[in-house]
Amino acid sequence: MNREILRLALPSILANITVPLVGMVDIAVAGHLDGLESGVGAAAFIAAIALGSTLFDLLYWNFAFLRSGTGGLTAQAYGQGNLGECARVLKRALAISAASAILLLAIQWLFVKGAFLLIDCSPEVGRLACRYFFIRIWAAPATLSLMAFKGWFIGMQDSVAPMSCDLVVNGGNIAGSIILSRLIGFEGIACGTVLAQYCGLLCACAFLLLRYRKVLRADRDCRLRSLFSDAPTRRFFSMNADLVVRSFCFIGIYIGYTFIAARYGDVALAASSILMKLLLLFSYFTDGFAYAGEAMSGKYIGAGDKASLRRTVRLIFAWSMAIAVLFIGIYGCFDELLLKLMTDDASVVEACHRYLPWLLLMPPIGCAAFTWDGIYLGATASASMRNAMLVSVAAFFAVWMLGIRLADEKAAIHILMAAYFAHLVARTIYLSVAWKGVRDKSLR
Repeated sequence: MNREILRLALPSILANITVPLVGMVDIAVAGHLDGLESGVGAAAFIAAIALGSTLFDLLYWNFAFLRSGTGGLTAQAYGQGNLGECARVLKRALAISAASAILLLAIQWLFVKGAFLLIDCSPEVGRLACRYFFIRIWAAPATLSLMAFKGWFIGMQDSVAPMSCDLVVNGGNIAGSIILSRLIGFEGIACGTVLAQYCGLLCACAFLLLRYRKVLRADRDCRLRSLFSDAPTRRFFSMNADLVVRSFCFIGIYIGYTFIAARYGDVALAASSILMKLLLLFSYFTDGFAYAGEAMSGKYIGAGDKASLRRTVRLIFAWSMAIAVLFIGIYGCFDELLLKLMTDDASVVEACHRYLPWLLLMPPIGCAAFTWDGIYLGATASASMRNAMLVSVAAFFAVWMLGIRLADEKAAIHILMAAYFAHLVARTIYLSVAWKGVRDKSLR
């Protein structure tokens, strides 16, 4: 079974390694644009990228179910040997992604106006963030479709196809951002992202046509009425409704983290953004095993194999905790190098140093939370995932509000990091306690 886990996990990890590099390169490119525009410093460019990225997270996390919901349903259909349903799950997800992309393009101006009513940042950062947003939004059709494709490929026990798509997207993003920023300045970072997303979509379509013709032939009915009228469709939307609520909770935490940091100036926002990138670096490794857990748990639940399911959970957690230990060592030994790679702004680096101890606390509890996410997605236990996030978002804001009342404002970013840590703890405890009941219910 370890071989199967590694077969699914390692390609995902390889692809995921490039994901944080994209964010780091974008910030690093922005961090070295000092002097490009009169009166605009590196901290403003970094903060604008962080803020612009947050706006897209606000949008795209609402549609995270296109990946997470598709993967579990596909894996269970695969475990049952139902190729027709596998094809229908993909068609539903792609139809929804296309409609959603059209909606996002239509409301882009309203969304930005509404968002900036809530954002407290400097005029320079706001202006730069808008320039970034209105270019990158045109990648929405490709971005949402890729979410559906990646979830479907994972559910089909295929980690090579999503790895290839991610490598195309992330490699293209890195190269495009670097090259285009030199040619056209700050806007080049956003243009690189748009170009890379459409290259990734072409890669996904190529894999579908070359590898999965048999699956596509298992269901030739492309009428929307038939696609959205059966019992699996109702299950699809029921599960995705829970995942949308879960996404709103993620958004609440992420907005809270970024907007709270923005209150304390551009340097604090830039430093907290860099710390978040570093904190989540380990998650891209853990997610490889979470994806393996999603694919395998869904398959064994579909096949009704309780013994294999239990063994899968144990082994996935063992690999995940090994990743946590590895990253504690990396953060402890290479903290200075990681910061210097992100920016050469002395004030931002100095601010980051004050919060580095949090990097050592996050990996164990974070790895547990991310691993449970994958297993629960395979079990299509969306209601439990929703409830866990409701508890977690309450923990985040409770710790922040209590901490800021009791402590000096100079400790604000420390309190913010503590609140983020608290949400991970709450999420892990809830999912750990609920698992036995979820497992037994899924296997009935």
